Amino acid sequence: MSRVEIIPAIDIIEGRCVRLLQGDYAKTKVYDASPVDMAKRYADCGVHRIHIVDLDGAKVSAPKNLKTLEKIAVGAGVEIEWGGGIKSEESLRAIFDYGANYAIIGSVAAQQPLLFGEWLARYGGERMVLGADVREGRVAVNGWQQEMELTIEALVDEFLPMGLKQVICTDISRDGMLEGPSFGLYTDLQQRYDGVDFTVSGGISAMKDIEECDRLGLRKVIVGKAIYENRITLKDIERWLLNE
Repeated sequence: MSRVEIIPAIDIIEGRCVRLLQGDYAKTKVYDASPVDMAKRYADCGVHRIHIVDLDGAKVSAPKNLKTLEKIAVGAGVEIEWGGGIKSEESLRAIFDYGANYAIIGSVAAQQPLLFGEWLARYGGERMVLGADVREGRVAVNGWQQEMELTIEALVDEFLPMGLKQVICTDISRDGMLEGPSFGLYTDLQQRYDGVDFTVSGGISAMKDIEECDRLGLRKVIVGKAIYENRITLKDIERWLLNE
């Protein structure tokens, strides 16, 4: 059985690496490293996939950091899952044209399910990733600024017959807090939907959290702030990947 895959995160505002606390744009911390440099460092560790969120794009409902995406795609040599502001066919094509391998779709899936269903049919579950941002069991959309009555289970159930294969579930209450993820949430989802790969997102604080994800049989885990705050080092990631 393969170990849980570590997917480092890069959140971008105005071309710079940032982290938000619980999705709050007013609580932004800017880091010195450029997104392109960070992506190269991750690639050098042996990472296969990087998770990138265009926070400017999420706010204005259209991708805003496409040039940065292009530089990472050309310079880092890793697979890129890209989210933030993908609300139209034009935006979706743009992120693929600029080098993304996977598109993370959140708000459209929750608010325009017919459109996301069309994209799943056209591009396939291999490239289309459902981004489900959850706060207290309910889905939040538009850069986490609006909550819906929809549950993540209802969302997954809707797209399962259409070929859904990948879901990134972010527990907003844990995101950027470095307090550990909601292990119960992810194990319940992964056991309920065995044919779907769920990615743990939000709250990873140290390697012990990744080890616990692995022990629980979870498949993918996104790590963001813990790396920038030096709680998980690039060496830690490299060692993990070498022991796969």
